[in-house]
Amino acid sequence: MTATSPTPVPDASAPSQAQCAEAIAGQALRDTAAPIALQRLHAADPFRWLLRGLHDMRAAPGIAVLYGVCFWGMAMLLGWVFRTRPEYTMSLASGCLLLGPFLAMGLYDTSRRHEAGQRPQLSESLTCWDSHMGSMGMLVLVLVVLELLWGRASLVVFAVFFNTGMPSTTGVLDAVFNPQNWSFVAVYAVVGGVFAALVFSTSVVSIPMILDRDTDALTAGITSVRAVLENTAVMLLWGALITAIVGLSLWFWGVPLLLAGPLLGHASWHAYRASVAPPGLSGIAPGLGGDRVGVPLP
Repeated sequence: MTATSPTPVPDASAPSQAQCAEAIAGQALRDTAAPIALQRLHAADPFRWLLRGLHDMRAAPGIAVLYGVCFWGMAMLLGWVFRTRPEYTMSLASGCLLLGPFLAMGLYDTSRRHEAGQRPQLSESLTCWDSHMGSMGMLVLVLVVLELLWGRASLVVFAVFFNTGMPSTTGVLDAVFNPQNWSFVAVYAVVGGVFAALVFSTSVVSIPMILDRDTDALTAGITSVRAVLENTAVMLLWGALITAIVGLSLWFWGVPLLLAGPLLGHASWHAYRASVAPPGLSGIAPGLGGDRVGVPLP
């Protein structure tokens, strides 16, 4: 007589697939509804972001070269405008400051995939924005308004100090380096600095956050401003490093942007990861190198 194995009896205590799916969906909903926590940054973090950006470039050199050429093309356009219509230089510079982070979105996607252990693909970096059109569109609208106001303010400053007509390129250089025009240089720098700070504060975290979490533009923008306000000294250092690297690159006809552009793009992703806590964590303990280990607060 052949022995038959007993039919397994389902464990009533084991969750079904439907219950697991409900649990996952519920957790995702709680993570979405939970307030976004920020992380404490340290003065050395921006330099660590640059080192990690360099590591990402080495992992995907072909993608870095393509985006580097795009950044270099922007620099060439900026130089041409400065030589032909210098009064519009600040307007175009603000446009580049606006376009740069959106162009770097493909680099953010590359760093995100490399961080997750996936192989970055050029096609994916070029199309990573297509599933975030709504949020990106609203953020673009806000930044475009800031850019237009910046351009108008720059023209007003020129019109006030050069009421006999817009100066040529030589006239602009003479005005900048002439000690008698210190008031023009001071006002121009203050106006440009205010709008640059607004654009930087709004976009430094928001664009990678939309890519990573698909949040709405308002939440991403507010989180970005909060990150700057709560880590002002570190973010000022980060902004100064970006300005110095880009400025030094432009001094050499923009050629260093072939490498500096992708480097800053990848490093900006790590700046976001270091600034914003992972979903579902109400508190964060600081770690080394800009990355944090999540520790739920009591």
